[in-house]
Amino acid sequence: MNSRLNNWLKKTRIFEKKIKNFSNLVRYGYLTSYVGSILEIQGIFFPIGTQCMVEVKNCYKEVIYVSAEIVGFKKNKMFATLLKESSGLFYGARVYPKCTTNVYHLSGKFLPVGFNLLGRIIDCFGNPLDGKNKPTTECLVDINQFNIINPLKRSPINSILDTGIRAINALLTIGKGQRMGLFAGSGVGKSVLLGMMSKFTNSDIIIVGLIGERSREVQEFVYDILNSIGIHRVIVIVAPASTSSILRIQAALYAIRTAEYFRDNGKDVLLIIDSLTRFAMAHREIALSLGEIPSSKGYPPSVLSKILFFIERCGTGRKEKKGSISAFYTILTEEDGITDPVADTARSILDGHIILSRNYAESGHYPAIDIEKSISRTMSMLVDKDYFNKVCYIKQLISSYHRNKDLINIGAYMQGNDKILDQAIKLWPLLSKFLQQTMFEHFSYEYSCQSLLKIIV
Repeated sequence: MNSRLNNWLKKTRIFEKKIKNFSNLVRYGYLTSYVGSILEIQGIFFPIGTQCMVEVKNCYKEVIYVSAEIVGFKKNKMFATLLKESSGLFYGARVYPKCTTNVYHLSGKFLPVGFNLLGRIIDCFGNPLDGKNKPTTECLVDINQFNIINPLKRSPINSILDTGIRAINALLTIGKGQRMGLFAGSGVGKSVLLGMMSKFTNSDIIIVGLIGERSREVQEFVYDILNSIGIHRVIVIVAPASTSSILRIQAALYAIRTAEYFRDNGKDVLLIIDSLTRFAMAHREIALSLGEIPSSKGYPPSVLSKILFFIERCGTGRKEKKGSISAFYTILTEEDGITDPVADTARSILDGHIILSRNYAESGHYPAIDIEKSISRTMSMLVDKDYFNKVCYIKQLISSYHRNKDLINIGAYMQGNDKILDQAIKLWPLLSKFLQQTMFEHFSYEYSCQSLLKIIV
């Protein structure tokens, strides 16, 4: 009996030794459905976010591979979306997990961050778009993982962010670590205003995420605007409209994770996301493809919750590290309204908003900031009470003038009926000039405030 047991144990050890000498086994699933932008895969089970390689057949009937990413699952089925549009998919195609060393793991997406990225234009994978060598960085971070900061341990917003734009500095004073929304329709000078902020804002590092915008705007933004002052403190992360929805989401997450890295290293970061609406649309496309029920204007509830989560990650850092992320998110609005669910959701969590007016833009008034509808929720804590009261008075003058503009133009208003309107008519040429600024002019915060006070002396 003992001899039989010993022989069995010996054969078992030999078999185990042979198994260990085998190369790693390759696991794969197979494609069972492709509807819309969603691949249905069976026979393979991996976490959400895992990248896969899917077999396709080219025009020569040769099998090649395209990349996809797992975005959901249900029972024994996995759902994935292609990273690039591709033809040649077929039923039963093999699906292999992709695990590239130092870039992707099954548990998350690890992308490069660090000071060596400064001055570079990269895509959502950290690959260069500026024709230079691939940057070498200090570390890799998982863009889906971050540390939630206790609200009571965040630094307060107590220092002023000088944007270099006179109307914003004086009438909509912004603090370092504040989150602002830039609400605008198309063609009202949104990109130019962002470029001015990138050039003139007094931040240590500027990170620009161009998400879902036109490819032409990327070149204009970088070469016509940023190169005029140098790009040595700027990182531009690009995912234009031609990329898939999953890559647009990845680029936005990459931008904010890079900003968090620098904030945790004690730097004051200016983060510009252009645009938050495209980020939300990318999430909506995936959510609807997975079968979520749309609610407000076609947006599933999960998309709106992701917007809140995305915005809340910015702001001031821990008190002991003293870093901050001052964020500007552009939100596309219909007919200059802010009733869109994305705009309404963002406005509820932001620390202020800047509204760009099409009427101003059409009359040649740039930047086309509607001071009446714009607000900075932290301004009262950043400036003294006397100056804040004077700003409120200036806003009253501007509002009164616009309400009665038609009467003034046709000569129907009789002077002396309204003291505030009389003063507004008197000061309007100076106020109108103050609110306008070319893209090449730079006004410091101190100069902006002094210029405003001189008007109402």
